[in-house]
Amino acid sequence: MSDEQRHHRGISAWAQFATLSAALLGWMFDGFEMGLFPLTGKPALQELLRGAGTSAAEADQWFGVIMAVFLVGAASGGVLFGWLGDKIGRVRAMSLSIVTYALLTGLCGLATEAWHIAVLRFFASLGMGGEWSLGVALVNEMWPGKSRAFIAGLIGSAANVGFLLVALLSIELAQVVDQIRSLLLDVGLSAETAESLVRNSAWRFLMITGAVPALLIFFIRLFVPESGSWQEEHAAGKTSNWSNADLIAVLIGCLSAIGIVVIWSPIASSLNLSKVTLGLLTAGGLVTALFGFLHPVRQYLARSAAAGVVNGETKRRIIGRMLFGASLAGIALLGTWGSLQWAPKWSADLPPENINQEILGRKLSEFPIQFTQIFIAIGAIISTILAAIAAGRFGRRRTYAALCAGSLASAWFFYGMHDKFGYAYLFAAFLAGGITASFYGFFPLYFPELFPTSVRATAQGFAFNFGRIIAAIGGLQTSSLIEYFGNSFPKAGMTMAGIYILGILVIWLGPETKSTGLPQ
Repeated sequence: MSDEQRHHRGISAWAQFATLSAALLGWMFDGFEMGLFPLTGKPALQELLRGAGTSAAEADQWFGVIMAVFLVGAASGGVLFGWLGDKIGRVRAMSLSIVTYALLTGLCGLATEAWHIAVLRFFASLGMGGEWSLGVALVNEMWPGKSRAFIAGLIGSAANVGFLLVALLSIELAQVVDQIRSLLLDVGLSAETAESLVRNSAWRFLMITGAVPALLIFFIRLFVPESGSWQEEHAAGKTSNWSNADLIAVLIGCLSAIGIVVIWSPIASSLNLSKVTLGLLTAGGLVTALFGFLHPVRQYLARSAAAGVVNGETKRRIIGRMLFGASLAGIALLGTWGSLQWAPKWSADLPPENINQEILGRKLSEFPIQFTQIFIAIGAIISTILAAIAAGRFGRRRTYAALCAGSLASAWFFYGMHDKFGYAYLFAAFLAGGITASFYGFFPLYFPELFPTSVRATAQGFAFNFGRIIAAIGGLQTSSLIEYFGNSFPKAGMTMAGIYILGILVIWLGPETKSTGLPQ
């Protein structure tokens, strides 16, 4: 965009920079929050389930349940905060989403039961799912033109920078535990409280640091302008067709999705439900959640059609693209959360390839979880940018199909060719983590191109985040697959990665938007 065009549209260079900076920081902290539980989950559950006679299989089940609850919350938040963004503006809704995920994540450090973390992670993830859809809508509307491909890549890489930072922080905390304990005592905490915050790999202290992103709100409210595209829609009266009453359906959909998690959790194990019953309840809950999350957009379009703003063909196209986007996201997210997100936990169970292997003066064998997450994150940072650039160069459909094929191959290489922790394992984690995460540079480019401004935040929030529910349901089966394969996580991970085969086929059902830009 030339300076003249930017002036004509009222978008200053400073406004673009402030918007991008705030969004990238928000996504970076998103990644930090997402990386917390895969990193701290094992020591946290060991402490919280200690003395309860919990088996390894039950601990794995709790691990899967907490990740599934997080995904359900993010899906619900994507619709809820996306709706807010279309109704009251991108910036105000994004501020609310960030403060939600920051404060609730920090409270996880005070948990005394495993279910406490599940509940708090759910509410925290509401804000996280919302921040993604709002930030993507805002940045795409502020950075039109050819730069969007590179910006989309930055969006995906920013979250993985946060994923990397939490792993690095965990390693450094292990070196300075005594100093942190002394600092906590100096600020007035009791010896018992200070000790509880730093024991078991300082997982509580790490969780509490998750509250830091709340400080970002001050920057956003002071310097980030509202989207000009949204303001035009608001001035035209189109935002008035959103109704508060429509959120009741979202609540019902959310409760249905939570119900699916509950019936697969250790809490419901005493009910002895058959696999057939579980399957039927899961299918019913998924359909209810689908209609609940679609309801706000369907009602908005119905009211807009009655007012003559949209026609029936536009309504059908938007709903169809929402379902198509949810399918694409569900495939990618299931591959990530049902397979690669378990890799850090798996690394702790592997024997070291060589006890003396080191990186930057740290023995690999002492930090298997952290180093696995670090190499996955580094691969993801690089690949998300490359994926977005490739989609801009070669087209959206061909790129997505190639990413699915690469993800399948890299996941099978990672799980099928490595049974010891060391340099070779970390290289494979770099490849698999990178390629499977590349979708998160692709989606911020493709999804905004599927929907007009008036429904963009809500529709793309649904598309990306309903995929999280699909991933949550599939991810709940990972612990069952591990048990089915005789406690073999590699076989379970390779099985889950098979979902990418479906992605190679589904992408051709959607439009190629390489040359179309953002619809208004």
